[in-house]
Amino acid sequence: MLSLIVVALVTVAAGFVVWANDKRHAKYGIAVPAGISLAVGMLSWIIFIAAGLGYQPGLTWIPWVLPMVLGTAAAVAAVLYLGKTRTRRDTARLTAILRY
Repeated sequence: MLSLIVVALVTVAAGFVVWANDKRHAKYGIAVPAGISLAVGMLSWIIFIAAGLGYQPGLTWIPWVLPMVLGTAAAVAAVLYLGKTRTRRDTARLTAILRY
């Protein structure tokens, strides 16, 4: 159970770091990458533990490290997607409003 708490703290922190390093972070909320990172980290931890990959010799790193990596990667992917699409949609809406 301790690994779940560590995974939760690290994935949330990674989500905040990803948000802070994004140059378009004003387009979406601060909790979006942290929440996505946390959700992916928790879900992957649950899947790995349920699959029996944790707490076995040689496999102990899987429920510790892999959910953190997957959560961070999900936050990065979400930030890249949201940054591009939100900027494009906001620009299109602003252009439509200014033309009207």
